[in-house]
Amino acid sequence: MTKNYLKLQFYSLPRNQAFARDAVAAFCLELNPSLSDLSDVKTAISEAVTNCTVHAYKGNLGLVTIECEIEENSLHIKVSDTGRGIADINQAIQPFYTSAPSDERSGMGFTIMQTFMDEFKVNSIQGEGTVVYMSKSFKAEVENA
Repeated sequence: MTKNYLKLQFYSLPRNQAFARDAVAAFCLELNPSLSDLSDVKTAISEAVTNCTVHAYKGNLGLVTIECEIEENSLHIKVSDTGRGIADINQAIQPFYTSAPSDERSGMGFTIMQTFMDEFKVNSIQGEGTVVYMSKSFKAEVENA
């Protein structure tokens, strides 16, 4: 399988979450994912984009960038924003931690991303933005004998 690459950039509007989720899901179809794996990818993308919309830009308009690369049987995803950044990543990735408790947020976004993807990493600089890296490997198609 050859490498493939996708780059999406859109405004941090809540209505763009579904577009981002579906675009990434369509992109990874060449990996022949199971419905469960496809659902995992869509959920992780939804959480990452929601974090950009709700936390990075706090309701202000900003750009969200998603880059995806297919390499062999793996999907590598990078979701980035140029928002306010995260002061303490170790705290932010803890289950149930939220920087927006008044918005009735569950604080499970990063936990969900970590759970549904095979690899997960966050880099952030306050005042400059955040980058979330995620990867998921898919089983190679097995030929029937």
